[in-house]
Amino acid sequence: MKKYKMLIFDMDGTILYTLEDLKNTTNYALNEHGFPERTLEEVRQFVGNGIHKLIERAVPAGTSDADIEAVFTTFEIYYKDHCMDTTRPYDGINDLLTKLRAQGYMTAVVSNKVDFAVQDLVKDFFVGQFDVAIGEREGVRKKPAPDSVYEVLKEFDLKKDEVIYIGDSDVDYATAKNAGVDCILVEWGFRDRAFLESLGATVFAKKPEDILDIVE
Repeated sequence: MKKYKMLIFDMDGTILYTLEDLKNTTNYALNEHGFPERTLEEVRQFVGNGIHKLIERAVPAGTSDADIEAVFTTFEIYYKDHCMDTTRPYDGINDLLTKLRAQGYMTAVVSNKVDFAVQDLVKDFFVGQFDVAIGEREGVRKKPAPDSVYEVLKEFDLKKDEVIYIGDSDVDYATAKNAGVDCILVEWGFRDRAFLESLGATVFAKKPEDILDIVE
């Protein structure tokens, strides 16, 4: 008997490299409103809690709420057409998903990325690879709240010990803890291992195929 029935994946930094498009869209929105640009490394540190929080962190300190909302709106409009300019699956991810599903595992995505982008990215890069994908939407609190994980459990009538969560960040580690599910953190994402270990994380994947070894 397999211990797990489903693997739940974070999106940005876990299955998809999205950082360049997030940086480019952030800087487009900042430029449109007369604010200075941010570096790739700065944007890397800003992501993880949804687009609105990314914008709050990217604008200069003291920016008014009205200006933050204006930059956020510009970001959303631009990102709809540019969320796949340089975004790509990490090497080995599609092979991993194919093997998992061939062995009978269900798979899901839960992300703090706006839901329309999550659906578009799954449709373009992972056809038939996920049973469900949940992005930021009204009525579901963003991670690290466990709501999106609970939505998956409810939809598929799964117990907490029947799923494992895979992510790349402090937000993902906290999400798994808050949801009461097991967790694997990947080493190719937006946060480094030393930082994640400092939070108490202990199970890591150096490469995608390690995930299958761990769950088996």
